[in-house]
Amino acid sequence: MAILQSIRVLDLTRVVAGPWCTQVLADLGADVIKVERPEGGDDTRRVSPFVVAADGSKTNDSAFFMGSNRGKRSLTVDIATPEGAQLLRDLAAQCDVFIENYKVGSLKRYGLDYDNIKAIRPDIIYCSVTGFGQEGPYASRPAYDSVLQAMGGLMSTCGLPDGEPGAGPMRAAVPITDIFTGLYAAIGILAAVIHHKQTGEGQYIDSAMIDVTTAINGHLALGYLMTGTVPQRQGNNNPITAPSEVFRGADGYFSMSAGNNEQFGSLLATLGIDAATAQDPRFVNNIERIRHRKELHEILEEQTVRQPVMHWIDALSAANVPCAPIYDMQQLLADPHVQCRELVLQLPHASGVDVPVLRSPLRLSASPVTHQAPPMLGQHTDEVLSSNLGKSTAEIERLRQARAI
Repeated sequence: MAILQSIRVLDLTRVVAGPWCTQVLADLGADVIKVERPEGGDDTRRVSPFVVAADGSKTNDSAFFMGSNRGKRSLTVDIATPEGAQLLRDLAAQCDVFIENYKVGSLKRYGLDYDNIKAIRPDIIYCSVTGFGQEGPYASRPAYDSVLQAMGGLMSTCGLPDGEPGAGPMRAAVPITDIFTGLYAAIGILAAVIHHKQTGEGQYIDSAMIDVTTAINGHLALGYLMTGTVPQRQGNNNPITAPSEVFRGADGYFSMSAGNNEQFGSLLATLGIDAATAQDPRFVNNIERIRHRKELHEILEEQTVRQPVMHWIDALSAANVPCAPIYDMQQLLADPHVQCRELVLQLPHASGVDVPVLRSPLRLSASPVTHQAPPMLGQHTDEVLSSNLGKSTAEIERLRQARAI
């Protein structure tokens, strides 16, 4: 049985951070009711490419939307109408979790803020996902992932060092601050669910992207606090280990890391470099190898360029030296290990075709993850209103005519 099978979530989130959180909950079996605007739905539905339906028509189910909305039910509601807001209050009374990512304070005008929902459902677990949290001088600011990658310090440590061609701050293409915030929000909700089972109490969760982004700086932030030295951009170099960077093979690039003296010795032997190099004062230990990283890199790469990448991957892996080819997306998804792990699934979609989804990385033996395709816009509106709120066909049609759904 799915571990969250008894949990119902009312999901008023869009784009990535909030939907990533609720996708985790849906994967674990929660009934996630995703609330979308009747016109257009989630913002990510408008970013190509799109699923092509069985009849050849283009849907508004984009890859961007599909990546964060597995296993949910889509309910279209216009919360700006009194009827729409009331529908969500009625649904909230039946839900265990309420999650939203609106600007601070904006849901109060619709009676959908924490105080109003708590009055309806005293034990509600209510999670607000925002850029800067519920308090502080920036609380009212809008935020996107790229904004938090910038302010949160990540871009200051990513990119080529000053003085090199192409130097400058760089963001990750994957929206990592959104994803990490979604994961932390999911962890907070799971903790609140356990707390509720123990005490019967609900609670409020303030999930802020600035908090999460600051936290994931980890050792870099702590290093600054301990020494006052500001971390600098290192490009592909690992500032705490050498060699640990990108090397050229005869036909491409690969990443390799030798984190201790034993691995360094194995690396030299595999590359056919004289073992005496390990006793060179410049390379005798990790601290010295970091100081003389460039000289070491030149020595190693003089050998690596002589053979194809996969030659080195096989040889170095056999010698217990961590390494991997630098894949593009096509190569990753075609890799035999990735295919063995069945990380890509094909699931039936409401458009009449099977669609690709990525498998959840959660692998639980006793309560396995459930995988269902993301919903089409409004796919479950009638179902939710009839089965959850007891609305008749005539009432649903009246709400649709009133543009509440």
